[in-house]
Amino acid sequence: MKIDVRQGSLLDVDAALVAVGLYEGEALPDEVAEAPGAGDAKGSFKTMTRLYPGDPERLLVVGLGERDELDAEKLRVLAALVAGEAAKVEATSLAWVLPPYEDEAAAAEAIVTGTILGAYRFDRFKGKGDEEDDEPSARLASLTLLAPAELAGAAETARVYSEAANRARDLQETPANFAQPEDLAKRAEEIAAGNDKVTVEILDGDAIRAKGMGGIAAVTQGGPVDARLIVLRYAGGGDGPTLGFIGKGVTFDTGGIVLKPGAGMQEMKFDMSGASAVLEATAAIAELGLPVDLITVVPSTENMPSGTAVKPGDVITQYNGVTVEVNNTDAEGRLILADALAYAIERGAERVIDMATLTGAVVIALGSTYAAVVSNDDELAAELSAAGEESGELVWRLPLHDEYRALMKGTVADLSNLAKKREAGTITASAFLEHFVDETPWAHIDIAGTAWDVNRAYTGKGGSGYGVRLLVQLARDLAG
Repeated sequence: MKIDVRQGSLLDVDAALVAVGLYEGEALPDEVAEAPGAGDAKGSFKTMTRLYPGDPERLLVVGLGERDELDAEKLRVLAALVAGEAAKVEATSLAWVLPPYEDEAAAAEAIVTGTILGAYRFDRFKGKGDEEDDEPSARLASLTLLAPAELAGAAETARVYSEAANRARDLQETPANFAQPEDLAKRAEEIAAGNDKVTVEILDGDAIRAKGMGGIAAVTQGGPVDARLIVLRYAGGGDGPTLGFIGKGVTFDTGGIVLKPGAGMQEMKFDMSGASAVLEATAAIAELGLPVDLITVVPSTENMPSGTAVKPGDVITQYNGVTVEVNNTDAEGRLILADALAYAIERGAERVIDMATLTGAVVIALGSTYAAVVSNDDELAAELSAAGEESGELVWRLPLHDEYRALMKGTVADLSNLAKKREAGTITASAFLEHFVDETPWAHIDIAGTAWDVNRAYTGKGGSGYGVRLLVQLARDLAG
């Protein structure tokens, strides 16, 4: 989407729809105060009043609520709702008058973010010209922000990370027969080709097995699609510790021999949401030129049942030499993440964050509002929490304890991939992963509840792209 920041009167802007915010109990700008119907405009939060003053042709008065209650998240929501209104009238151009707000840069970012995310549609596989398709044909192509010139940088930053989040949503929404491990690898190659500070390394299944990555090899062995280990390295020139992003890339998860129920299994194409997030966050960080050094590792495979699939009770050896009883083949994500974590640290990652749709338990605990964070480092956990508050992609820290770690001990091997008791599922899964980071500062983010079907105004019910904005904000904060 084209983003333009300019100064001037809203009467002079050339856009199919112009949005003006109105606080509760306050007055409209003088330019439109006398427009027909202006007296009907309300300032209550989310109230939309459409006016037709003639110049501009369409004016949308957006209720901002009480002035002291407005925040960036509410602005993101309002911007998404306005994008929906633009779609209803098939407007391809939109203008927003920046509302009076204490942090103008945050307001500009919020409006750009909400607009881009709210205008998202995935229609790659829909027939063209279908007379029964009730989707609007026009797409919002440009946003003009009537705001001070110095906010152009903030608006451009928001454009970059918001479009990255939408690319992650595209990857999430793509069916598994079109988004296999080799397709994620191709996307990584595109990212590297587009920026001279990014390099890529791809390991195929033979290389994965040769390196002794027993977790990825075990999950892969049940199906015909070969695995990939994808490594992106961004050399941003930062003087801080090298960041490591690891994203779970199970492009379809049947559960393996421990087969999932058939109802809703089509949603298991979303089990690579962590991979899509870290790939596109890396692309955005590189495009923004942030002064950080970053290693991104994506272990990608399908999890399929067959005569060659890993069986409950099998013992495997992970990349770092730890042996694991695979007591549940549907707890496969932690097996591939374990290899990736160890590999990322071996390759130089000094502060590591893994992101995965890992447990259904996190949905029970936190729903779709917060992702769970489990960490061995208080400082890193606090930085993620702060980045979540800034970006709107919220996280909530859960505890680690020796009693949780004890639940992951194996009977005939070092570890089991499934806890002995059906309790604290998100935490015990994290306790398993902790075995593969040694003393490296590490945080695990479980996004099973936030990756799709969030139903927020700017995400809808499909893939949310969760994690892209969070990780970019973390990198921005660390870059200073």
